[in-house]
Amino acid sequence: MVNATVARNIVGIIGNVISFGLFFSPLPTFWKIIKRKTVEEFKPDPYIATVLNCMFWIFYGMPFVHPDSVLVVTINGIGLVIELAYLAIFVFFADNKGRKKVGVCLLIEGIFVAIIVVITMLVLHGTKNRSLMVGIICDIFNIMMYVSPLTIMKKVITTKSVKYMPFTLSLANFLNGCIWTAYALVKFDIYMLISNGVGAVSGFLQLILYAYYSVWGSKDEENTDKEPNRIQLSTMRGRCEV
Repeated sequence: MVNATVARNIVGIIGNVISFGLFFSPLPTFWKIIKRKTVEEFKPDPYIATVLNCMFWIFYGMPFVHPDSVLVVTINGIGLVIELAYLAIFVFFADNKGRKKVGVCLLIEGIFVAIIVVITMLVLHGTKNRSLMVGIICDIFNIMMYVSPLTIMKKVITTKSVKYMPFTLSLANFLNGCIWTAYALVKFDIYMLISNGVGAVSGFLQLILYAYYSVWGSKDEENTDKEPNRIQLSTMRGRCEV
């Protein structure tokens, strides 16, 4: 019989694979930027937000904050590197205003994370207290990224077209939320459960919306090629991850 630790590790590995795919979902966007040598109207905001999310989940998974969370650290560590690579590409092809925005935002994020780390390590003692503080912060930013597709969902309803909401990204968000919810339930982790439970529900609603408007929505794909395909992280999830 598989014990809880082994089951949790198996689920976590599957979660890493799904999250890994989610992190790579914006590749088409950056391939367009590289080919056209311009960022056009693409925004760096989702990637900046995901960098912050990844940094906090990495800190959360540290043994002195929340023990036995190595798989949380690995996927968010990978995600952090990928997101920084995206931002490096953006900065390379952006104008001075865009570069300044990315630089200022990353500096603010770095200072913010450093302050939380110092407070956590010097003021709070024991993994229970540290997990509480860092876990709440992680949940706040994770939920913000999971619900960020609400603006896209509104656009789908308004236009009665799913062309602005890629199916693969919605599916990845749903699977990502589900697998990390399962991970949190195997060895109960309330902080991962809350945000990823919200993510699973958000992803499910996106899929329902996609299914409905794929059948009953507008079939007019006019000007599809004129609109840039802005495939961006919405969880930005993944999440970072999770």
